[in-house]
Amino acid sequence: MLGRIFAAINISSQGLSAQRKRMEATALNIANVNTTRTQQGGPYRRRKVIIGEISPRANFGATMRATVNRLRITRPNHIPESKGFSIYREAGGVEAKELIDRTSSPKMVYDPTHPDANEDGYVAYPNIDVITEMVNMITASRIYEANVTAINAAKGIIKKSLEI
Repeated sequence: MLGRIFAAINISSQGLSAQRKRMEATALNIANVNTTRTQQGGPYRRRKVIIGEISPRANFGATMRATVNRLRITRPNHIPESKGFSIYREAGGVEAKELIDRTSSPKMVYDPTHPDANEDGYVAYPNIDVITEMVNMITASRIYEANVTAINAAKGIIKKSLEI
């Protein structure tokens, strides 16, 4: 029962963590927009965060409750103490994975005076669009705020239920 009460808070906290990772990756991208030399060699590579669903899974207790319910339906007096059981699946959530974009080619800018210029005078800059990164930052910020609101709503529900 306790797991069900805090499931919404758990899911929203996973959302907070995912958006925090997204904001960190975006901040790194903006900070390194002009980085032409890295330890790996070449210009900085854009980082992006992929957010995916963690699918819900049935737990042992849910399987047992489902079995007890089936037995109760086939013969009501078989397991009388099973009243009130319901099938419960653990809540899912989200997970975030940070990836380095190795597929996009760098922007080539002609600047023969730059120390990282090639023999033709071109410098390889990261293929990062600051406007796109700012939109990503604002979006992550809004989703973060929505998850905080969801956590506060769940806390309010828990608090009200304790007043009963």
